[in-house]
Amino acid sequence: MATPNGSTSLLVRLDARVRGGLQRQIRASIQRAILDGVVGPGARLPSSRALADDLGVSRTTTLLAVQQLQAEGYLTGRRGSGTFVAQELPDDLVRRRAIRPTRSLKHPTLSRRGAALVAAPQGAHRLDGPPRAFRIGTPGVDLFPVALWWRLASRRLRSITPTQLDYGEPAGFRALREAIAAHVQTARGTRCEADQILIVAGAQQGLELISRVLLDPGDRVWMEEPGYPGARSALLGAGVRILPVPVDAEGLDVELGARRAGDARLVYVTPSHQYPLGVPMSLPRRFALLQWASRARAWVIEDDYDSEFRYGARPVPCLHGLDVDGRVIYVGSFSKTLFPSLRLGFLIVPPDLQDGLVAARAVADQHPPVLDQAVLTDFIVEGHFARHLRRMRVAYRERLEALTVAAARVCGAALRVRPTRTGLHAIADLDGADAGRVSREAAARGVEATPLSAYCVGREKPANALVLGFAAVRPEAARRGMERLAAAIEAARRR
Repeated sequence: MATPNGSTSLLVRLDARVRGGLQRQIRASIQRAILDGVVGPGARLPSSRALADDLGVSRTTTLLAVQQLQAEGYLTGRRGSGTFVAQELPDDLVRRRAIRPTRSLKHPTLSRRGAALVAAPQGAHRLDGPPRAFRIGTPGVDLFPVALWWRLASRRLRSITPTQLDYGEPAGFRALREAIAAHVQTARGTRCEADQILIVAGAQQGLELISRVLLDPGDRVWMEEPGYPGARSALLGAGVRILPVPVDAEGLDVELGARRAGDARLVYVTPSHQYPLGVPMSLPRRFALLQWASRARAWVIEDDYDSEFRYGARPVPCLHGLDVDGRVIYVGSFSKTLFPSLRLGFLIVPPDLQDGLVAARAVADQHPPVLDQAVLTDFIVEGHFARHLRRMRVAYRERLEALTVAAARVCGAALRVRPTRTGLHAIADLDGADAGRVSREAAARGVEATPLSAYCVGREKPANALVLGFAAVRPEAARRGMERLAAAIEAARRR
């Protein structure tokens, strides 16, 4: 094309059949000419008017293409002089960063807390892809009423107001807190006011907020052994000293914990369904724990993560319902009862902790998405939540039975599933093969089977067992998964 006033020539091809429009084609052609070196840094380009005349398009089309390249850093305009190729292109910067030798970079090392977090056991290792046998921590998401949830969300969106688009309360959506307060009274045997409820972005954020507000670096904390890795990570992030306290058939050994660290600042427990062993804490142990906490002026975190699901067993009231001294902080989650990506949970906090935890909640991320909270409120208030729980109890009981039957038929004495009457996973003892090796062989066959040792940090050797999730495994898939697990056990034995 002609280049008046000493500007560089450009070859721009336009094709009406190409998707994206003329403006995008012109922009792409000029960018390619720059990147290929056809026009070098500092070269002057034809004016947008000259480009338009030569290409037979409107000046607006060429002007918009040039302005886009200027915004991206490929061109620069000089008033009264014209448009020029930039001296330093964005792609040059990207290439320079990409080829910079990483060995020459010297960054400060991680903090002691950061290093401890990296080194801490992470529990179950998930394989890529959708839920599979025998994934831990994932409920039966295939049975969730997605269409109903969509209708509730659509209804909320249609009636949304400008006020609801603004920041919400740091403590959470008021109507949701009222709904949760009513639910825990009937379902978990405890009482609380809506003002004691704090909505969090999942139980994990709740644990981190509690650790941040109540603990100082160096404080001693009791932790169940084996125990939940997420709680351990939250505590390590606060820089505390974690004391593993063994769990037996009655739950946390309170007497042993008091002997080892009677001055502990806090204790983390899962009394209704110990994670991962599944045993409930006996009533004498519960009273002993509350009495110790009162004497030691210590806090108790009760993580009630999946106690809604029981199979032929009477519900166990939560520890919070027995607390008369205001020492227990209750942690609840909708990740196990509904679906994990919802990322909504709640705390029930003593009145004198409300201001501190609400302030920490505001600093963390202000509040969870208000729309999600509003939809969950409708889901609970209109009775869908209670119906969903009833339906899932039936389904999970069927899936637990399918897991148990498949293990007995396929693996025989090599894998014995312990009696399970609550929760979303089971413990299975191995005979003749190391659990860690079986777990690796299972992963190679597309099955998730976590060794019990993944939840332990103490010196005592755990049982040679696997933790197997059943909630996300359809009954017909349980046998196929168990056949692969049997092959993994046999391979581990041969090794």
